[in-house]
Amino acid sequence: MSDHSLATLERPATPGTVVAEARGLGKTFAMHVPWTDRLLRSVAPGRIHAVEDVSFTISRGRTLALVGESGCGKSTLARLMVGLEMPTAGSAWVDRLDVQATLAGPADGARALRRRMQMVFQDPYASLDPRWRVGDIVAEPLLEQGLILPAQAPARVAALLASVGLDGFDVRKFPHQFSGGQRQRISIARAIATSPEFLVCDEPTSALDVSVQAQVLNLLVDLQRERALACLFISHNLVVVRYVADDVGVMYLGRLVELAPKAELFAAPRHPYTRMLLAAVPDPRAPERERAPVLGELPDPLAPPAGCAFHPRCPHANERCRIERPLLLASGPVRVACHAVEEGRI
Repeated sequence: MSDHSLATLERPATPGTVVAEARGLGKTFAMHVPWTDRLLRSVAPGRIHAVEDVSFTISRGRTLALVGESGCGKSTLARLMVGLEMPTAGSAWVDRLDVQATLAGPADGARALRRRMQMVFQDPYASLDPRWRVGDIVAEPLLEQGLILPAQAPARVAALLASVGLDGFDVRKFPHQFSGGQRQRISIARAIATSPEFLVCDEPTSALDVSVQAQVLNLLVDLQRERALACLFISHNLVVVRYVADDVGVMYLGRLVELAPKAELFAAPRHPYTRMLLAAVPDPRAPERERAPVLGELPDPLAPPAGCAFHPRCPHANERCRIERPLLLASGPVRVACHAVEEGRI
């Protein structure tokens, strides 16, 4: 298959077309308990609700960023969206196809869906086979999908490496011969090789120094715009999120607590947790402003609080917050799960 034929696999970039969707997604993990504790102390296995009832859509050409403290379920949600984890509730959809049902179905349908969605992982060295040369790593998805012939691989791989700022001569090298930023560029080249429509980036710059972070982020933004990709970007860095995102979802203990366009969220955050996260970010325009720390600690996910999970740390909590879980309600373009916001107390 020629480069021209490969380009025809890319669908027209129609703004507003929903590419990826989560419908009430949930994932529960059972915690291991030693058999001696189960037998002698009657300790029942605990269960962690890593993701609970999460719903959102991502349109073509837009980036949804998910933020929150470590352990809030961001990475689990990313893996659910591409079928690396099976949900215990709800479903993930890509290009109007149920991800889990399609991947479990006929091989041809599963292969076609995998071509449409790709993922860039947090640790590029762990996601690249250290025994393979870079040329083989980048060519593998193209050959596996039958998009090119083996004789066409060198030219196609060289073009992909050039698109992420690497030299075509790098095809003979192994992953350990590159820096962290270069390895992440290789991961990105492999991810875009099949011309996907949906790209998931799970903390793609957290292991890199600041200057390299900027290079990789600029590369991702440029590729997203050129190819009109629908992107799910996972991060805990609000400065990065402000740069790459169109929409932002804030997660707390497995649930979305606020979902809004970037401009609205950064200009007027509504949920108390979102306000606390933004208040903790240094503002170079106001260096004299004292940073406000995020109060308290994340609750034990094995024993989450009743009602609103954030109420033990929230300065606006009342009795209703302690007994009733808030729903994610829409107010214009913003969706927020907070009784205080619903009642007009904040």
